[in-house]
Amino acid sequence: MDNKYKAILVGILLVLSLFAAGCAQQGDEGDTGDGNQTQTEEKSVTIAYVQWASAVATTNVVQEVFQKAGYEVELNNVAAGIMYQGIANGNADFSVCAWLPNTQANYWEQYGDQIEKVNVNTPNVKTGLVVPQYVDIDTIPELKGNESKFGGTITGIDPGAGIMSQTEEAIQEYGLDGYTLQASSGPGMTSALTSAITDEKPIVVTLWNPHWAFARWDLKYLDDPKDVYGSDDIVTIARPDLKEDKPQAYEILTRFKWTVADNEKVMSYIDQGMSAEEAAEKWVNDNPDKVNEWLGTE
Repeated sequence: MDNKYKAILVGILLVLSLFAAGCAQQGDEGDTGDGNQTQTEEKSVTIAYVQWASAVATTNVVQEVFQKAGYEVELNNVAAGIMYQGIANGNADFSVCAWLPNTQANYWEQYGDQIEKVNVNTPNVKTGLVVPQYVDIDTIPELKGNESKFGGTITGIDPGAGIMSQTEEAIQEYGLDGYTLQASSGPGMTSALTSAITDEKPIVVTLWNPHWAFARWDLKYLDDPKDVYGSDDIVTIARPDLKEDKPQAYEILTRFKWTVADNEKVMSYIDQGMSAEEAAEKWVNDNPDKVNEWLGTE
């Protein structure tokens, strides 16, 4: 073969290789069918959550669901303020444990204009001051004058939690100057509650539904005539550009809704000794219809 034909052959092979490379790149991007290209969604999500029993249960179920959808999932356990800040600045994609409009109102006021409310995933949840049923008072105003009975202490959770701010407001509104709000953590509060109930001693704690404690013990909310604590929904919140960056992930979030009873079922598994991951996996396996609805595969 002379040099002329060799040059022609090399040219043809070069054109074919460039054409093949272009097709491969086009295939990676995806074809919508109308000639427009779409970028393949990154199959990873970062979920922020707080160390509330209900939030741990919900977040682990959502992690299990996203893993079923083929996503790599990273969980960030942080304080409530950091959760909102992380979503606002894009360090986390979303959270499924925002308590709004009351409990975490201070964080929404600070970061709400940088965060999207995706949907209400659990309606009609509650926070407040709780005592064992055997305690002979029924309202928050009755705490006044009974300081010695409770050791002058209201047992709380982590200091950044919205329920702690609400309780500080309740102390002012009801004139409970003889009480100290003792900061702790979710597990610390339930440990103190366990000890008091074992010895049948009076105790008042900050607590909420959904929570496994109501299934384990006979508890009651103290009536709140001034409605300091109000009522809330648990809301899914996300960084504003999640819908554009990861539309399939966003669609799963729009469909994720369950009940207080669903949440408490997962918490009961954890209370019985399962890890949060095991409890979430069991619930997901036991509820395929609901999970398929969230995944959009029903």
